[in-house]
Amino acid sequence: MRSLVQPQVLKSASIASAMSSLLCCPRLVLWPARHYPLWYLLALLFLGGTVLWAFVFGWYEKYTARSPLRFNLDRLTLTVATAAGIVVALFLYFAVDPPLRAAAPDEYPTDLQHWIASTLFSLAFAQLFLVFAPFAWLMRLSQGRPIAVPLTILFGTFVMQLKNQSNPIPISGLLFVVLLSLRLAGGALAVLLFVRGGIVPVCWFTFLVQARHLIRIL
Repeated sequence: MRSLVQPQVLKSASIASAMSSLLCCPRLVLWPARHYPLWYLLALLFLGGTVLWAFVFGWYEKYTARSPLRFNLDRLTLTVATAAGIVVALFLYFAVDPPLRAAAPDEYPTDLQHWIASTLFSLAFAQLFLVFAPFAWLMRLSQGRPIAVPLTILFGTFVMQLKNQSNPIPISGLLFVVLLSLRLAGGALAVLLFVRGGIVPVCWFTFLVQARHLIRIL
C-alpha cells in the first residue's frame, strides 16, 4: 500500500482523476435519471477516480516495469489496435446493433451531443474501471500476468452481467450470448493492449469502436 501514497503517485492520480471527472461531466449533465446534484457526482467521481488512478500509477509500472502512459508505441501495437477496432466496430454495426438497439434503445446515442458525452465517458472512466485499475490491482495481488489477465477479463463480464440484471427487461437468449462473447473478446484485447502499450492503444481501440455510431447519427 505504500506505493499508493507516494507523493508522485498521488499527484499523478489526482491530476488524472480531475481530467477524467471533467471529461465525464457532459454525460452527467445529459443523464436523464440523475437524482443528485452535479457537484456531488463529480466529487464522487474525483475521489473514486483518484483511488483507481493510484492503482494504475502505483502498481502498474512497479509490476510491469513499464509506464502506463507512453506515446512511443511500436507499429505492431498500433496496427493491432486499429485493425481490431475497425473489425469490432463493423461487426457491432451490422450484426449486433440492430437487435440490441431494439431491445435497449437507451444504450445508444441519439445525436452528436450524446455521442460525444458517451464517448468521453467511455474513454475517461469506463476503461479505467474495467481494465486499467483492475489489472493493476490484480497484478499487485498475484504479482504475475497469468492470473491478472484472465481475472481482469472475467471482471468485465461480471460487471456486464450485473448491468444486464439491473435493466427493467434483461437481455437473454442468443443476443446475450453474443454480447457476452464480445465482452470476453473485447476485454481480452483491451487487457493485452494495456499490457503491451499502456493506456493509449486501449483508448484508440475504444474510440474506433464508439465511432461506428457516427455513421447513423451523421
